[in-house]
Amino acid sequence: MSRVSRRGRAGRPSAIAAADAVAIGPFRARQLALSRRADPDAPVGTGRAGTGPAGTVVVNEAESPLAWLARRKGRDGRPMIEPEQFSAGERLRADFTFAQIGPRLTVDWTAALSPGSVGGGGPASLTDAVIGARQRLATALDAAGTEFSGLLLDVCCFLKGLEDVERERSWPPRSAKVVLQLGLDRLVRHYGLAARARKSAPIRAWRAD
Repeated sequence: MSRVSRRGRAGRPSAIAAADAVAIGPFRARQLALSRRADPDAPVGTGRAGTGPAGTVVVNEAESPLAWLARRKGRDGRPMIEPEQFSAGERLRADFTFAQIGPRLTVDWTAALSPGSVGGGGPASLTDAVIGARQRLATALDAAGTEFSGLLLDVCCFLKGLEDVERERSWPPRSAKVVLQLGLDRLVRHYGLAARARKSAPIRAWRAD
């Protein structure tokens, strides 16, 4: 998997609006390769940072494990993750980016997203975009369930590779991909992407590469 250096990310021109950078935080925005990406399922005309009038979301373009999986095919010739799974994972990452949450989230994300644990100046110091992103993130992780939420955070948000996840959790080789697929399927249903996927392709059978 290719990696973009921190220096490369900082020097890459950003396509996001100034309001987006303010919502994310100027320092964090400089460290990420942020740009807007079209998403037909993103809220349209909401006026909040993170979504645009044409239905777009802000994402970190530094290659994620999901992007790596989406570009590669398994032994059956199918993508390792389906387009709707990739879209669901990227939406989770977009909200995570705006939520301004650090690595401690993996320890107890329910506490990290609670109103009383925002840190700094407290809830009053947060923008509406950050508060909204935290609420959407918490709702999505709840929908995924405790059996998948930690893995989704590690892979989609903290960009951990599947081999790293397997090593940290003492899982068998190639098992993380299967569990990730199941977790992404939960997000697909939560975001309402399942119906759209059924119209374009039959439901795939879950199996390891």
